[in-house]
Order: sequence, then structure tokens, then C-alpha cells
Amino acid sequence: MSDPLGLLPIALAAGDGRVDGFEAQQLVAAGLTLLQRSAPLVRALHRRRAAILLPTSPAFVTALAASEGRGAVLINPLAAPLEIAYQIADAEVGAVLTNAELAPRIPPFVPRVLLDEAPRTARVVSDGVSRDVDLGAHHGLTLEGDADAAGSTEEAVVVYTSAMAGTPLGARLAHGNLLSNARATVDAGAVTTAEHALVVLPLSHLFGLVVSGAAPLLAGGRVTTMARYNPVKALELLETESVTMLVGVPAIFAALTALLERRGTGLRHHSLRLCICGGAPLPIELQHRWHDQTEVELRQGYGLTEAGPVCLFNRVDLPNRRGTMGVPFPGVSVSVRAIDGGDKLPDGTEGEICVAGPNVFSGYVNGGASAATATDRWAAGLRRDGQWLRTGDRGVRHTDGTVSFRGVIKPMFTRNGFNIYPREIERAVMAMPNVRSVRVNAIPEPMRENDIVLEVEGDVSADEVKDWCAARLAVYKRPSRITRVP
Repeated sequence: MSDPLGLLPIALAAGDGRVDGFEAQQLVAAGLTLLQRSAPLVRALHRRRAAILLPTSPAFVTALAASEGRGAVLINPLAAPLEIAYQIADAEVGAVLTNAELAPRIPPFVPRVLLDEAPRTARVVSDGVSRDVDLGAHHGLTLEGDADAAGSTEEAVVVYTSAMAGTPLGARLAHGNLLSNARATVDAGAVTTAEHALVVLPLSHLFGLVVSGAAPLLAGGRVTTMARYNPVKALELLETESVTMLVGVPAIFAALTALLERRGTGLRHHSLRLCICGGAPLPIELQHRWHDQTEVELRQGYGLTEAGPVCLFNRVDLPNRRGTMGVPFPGVSVSVRAIDGGDKLPDGTEGEICVAGPNVFSGYVNGGASAATATDRWAAGLRRDGQWLRTGDRGVRHTDGTVSFRGVIKPMFTRNGFNIYPREIERAVMAMPNVRSVRVNAIPEPMRENDIVLEVEGDVSADEVKDWCAARLAVYKRPSRITRVP
């Protein structure tokens, strides 16, 4: 570990914020205490990565700190057991930080740490032996950190994404990537110690971790988490808990807006000032409806996992240009360039969105599954063109510096703000006995962006395909409708 003050958990502790009433410093200290007091965990992590399989909760911060300053694989709690097993094997994970509910999804031979009672205690299960670890030694421990320290170039997290060729790739993000993006959020969103963020996104998703979690904590604000998003409960919290900041994907704001419209009263007695939407294309009509119900602008941004994640945003010190993704994030360069070449295009001309800056990742685990070829340009994930990361997204830059989304070049679409890669689903179903061909189609759906329709040719039933998908694909990747072709 070359730069301890440049680690994300240490910076979060130095920010002096709170998560669900716990001091961030207390949560980080508990994670470091866990490492000090559990020799089996340290042995399990020797020359290997940790993985975090947790719902959005204070324990997530403890888990980040207990990852020993090295890359932690962030596993979505919605992932299927076979997806979890693949990520653990591909990233060479030595131990998983999780809870009792999610632990059964982990391969039985993998050591795990149960953080249900963090930051008070933890249970380490390794080699068939269960040991309780008292984390109480962290009380009174003061961590000397610096919320403004330069971010370390060492690996912080690994997030599996970019399954354009059928197999997810583990994007490797450094502490500096995440800290630069979180600090840019503080700048562009004018986040202060008075902030109270409601976290409704999974912290396993970089948009949730960096923008709705890390940014307010670095600024010394408060964070309230929701382990499972419920629009009725979220609305209650917005109206009763002085929430000032809400970050979500279009499906979240669509559900809240529809609820307010059915109620017919608008958002009452609230303190909300900053609403950030990303993860999927945001209909301008939803921005209009949200403002009608709340009198707060819904500010669109744009990013991707490989860019840590945010690249564009309608920052608060500029007018909200509805229908655009805003201007480049502080410290990030964004250029619209020719799709089949590297030339920068003039304003008003559609091309590929390219990004550069301290937020851009260093590459994929194991260098990616394979090299790109003339017939499959996506086999190795997203590619670089000199300093520019080519995003695989179409956009156009306007004369005022804002950029609008114009669709995807890469083979994917979104559902509830999550990326859906047709070839990943097709590959999973093609492994099923008696299946001859598979085709995935996206069907537009206003509340979820898209639904998934699966056409299967073979001697299998729709129920058999459904059960097969349930064991192999995350909830959001499973088809809404299965059409069987004899």
C-alpha cells in the first residue's frame, strides 16, 4: 500500500459524515479493526481480492475498509449464484464480505465475513470454522486522514460490466478514479456539510457508491440508506426526514412521479434541492412532470462504469438544460468524434462520445477475456483511442457546451437503469440442452425503459427456460416474456 491517505475509505472517514446515524469514521475503523483481529481473513486475502456482496447499508462502508486497501469486487445483490461464482473465480477473490441472507449464494468453499452486526461485531467463516470478531476496539479510535488527499493509483474496486461479446468483464477502478469523481460531484452539485442524501441505488453500482454515497460523505454530510427501494417509503422519507439530495435512474423518478400524480398533492413539506438522474436515457417529459410535482429540477448526467462513472452533468450553477446530459464534469474532457476514426466533429454533428480524465479506468481484470477482432470489435470491451476512451454511445455537442444522447453503437440496452447485453443472455440460454437458437429483443416500456423478450427455438418449454434463467441471470436480466419457436 503506497499511499494510505489516498484510499477511498480513509478519505470517507476524514470527511466526518454519517451513514444511518453511524459516523463514517466509526464504520471505517470497524473495517480496519476486523483486519487487525482476524488472522483467517488476512490469510484468505493474501495476494487475492475481496468481494462485497451486501445491500445498501452502513456495513458496505465497513466492508470497503476491510478490503485491505486493494481491489474489492462489487457484486450486485441481485446477481444469480452462477454469476457470483464466475466473478469470484475470474477476479481471484479470497473472501467475500456479506450478510446471512446473501451468504448462501456464495460457493461453499469460499471464506466469508458476515457483517449483519457491523460495526459492533462480525463473523468470519473459513475452512468450516466460524469465529466471532468483536469490533468494539474501534471505539475511540481516531483515523488521521485527509478528505482532499490525492487519490491512490492502486486498485480500489472491480465492477463487472461490458458483456457486449457475451461474457462480463471486470472493470478495474483505482482509488483516484473514484475520489476524483466524488469530488467533482461535490463541486458540480454544490454539496456541503448540510447535505442529507437518500441512497436508493445499490452501492455495488458506481453511480450509487460515488455520487449518492461517497460525495456527501466527503463533504461531511449525512446519508440515509434504503436496502430495497420502495417508492412509497422513499416518498415518506423525502417528506419527513429533511432529505436534500436524491440520486436515481429514470425508473426511480418515474415511479415517484406517478405516485405523486396519483396522490394529487405534489411533494409536501420537503427540503429537496438536488435531484440527479443517470444510468439510462431520461425522457424530457419526465423532467417536466417531476418539476411540476416537486418544483425541483431533475438534472440529467451521463457516465459509464469504466469512467468512474460520471462524465457529463447539468451542474447546479448553470441553467438546467432539460433534454441534454449537461456539460463535462470537473476535470473530465468530453469529445464527440467520428465513429470510424479519431477526428473531432463540429458542434451539431452526431458521433461517438469519447472521454478522458482522472476518472477513466485502467483496464479490465486479466486484460479482458480476449482481443477485439475485425468481426467482433466488442470482444475486449471498450477501447481507447490515444487518451480517449470510446464509450460506444452516440451523442451530439451543442454550441452551449452541452451534449445530448443519440443512442448506442454497442450492442446493449437498459432496463431499470441496468445495462442489458443481449449476447450475455443468449449465451446463457444457448447452454441449455435442446436449445437450437436464441434471440433477445428489447421492447420499450415507459416505467422500466425496456422489457426483455426472448425467442427460443428448441425442444424446451417456456417454464423450463424461465427456471434456467433464474439460476444463471440477475433478476433484471431475466426475460419478461418467452416465445417458444418449435
